[in-house]
Amino acid sequence: MAAPTRQRARPLEPAPVEPAAPEPTAPADTAGIELREAQMLELGASFRRVFRGLSRLRGRDTHLAGGELSHAQFELLIELSEHGELPAGELAAAARLTPATVTQMLDHLADCGHVERVRSKTDRRVVVSRLTRKGARQIEAKRAAWKSRWEEALGGVEEHELRAATRVLARLAEMVEDEPAGEGCPGRSPQG
Repeated sequence: MAAPTRQRARPLEPAPVEPAAPEPTAPADTAGIELREAQMLELGASFRRVFRGLSRLRGRDTHLAGGELSHAQFELLIELSEHGELPAGELAAAARLTPATVTQMLDHLADCGHVERVRSKTDRRVVVSRLTRKGARQIEAKRAAWKSRWEEALGGVEEHELRAATRVLARLAEMVEDEPAGEGCPGRSPQG
């Protein structure tokens, strides 16, 4: 009897290869761009909420009792606190208000004892306004109240996030302050 013949083992064939997926035609960072656009839209919405809140804050100023300070008056006191005595024109420029508005506000602040108006020591023709002790106490009280609100609102926000927010807000402030007057809707002529 003949010895049985062994069948040769067939080499394993590779599994069929699936055709490769087509290469995307868009750049690889499209998702990153879309994410950035979404974040910018979210930032814009938050900015508008803050802006509307500040507008409401200023609107409530019209309903204050006689001795209460408006937000704008408080801003004038802060300018005097930070820069010392100033003439009304310089104070108006620093606060970005008209001189007539600042003069009216200073009248009220002087009547309430928060500022005093005196002749400049360097030029007797110029009247300057300066903060009184009562005005300084008012600033400290209001700052303490706001600090408490800020601490509550920003609890849990990390230092690096606060630094980033500060940079973003500074850039937005520059953007808003540098906006040319008369810029209307894109594509429309100034006459409408």
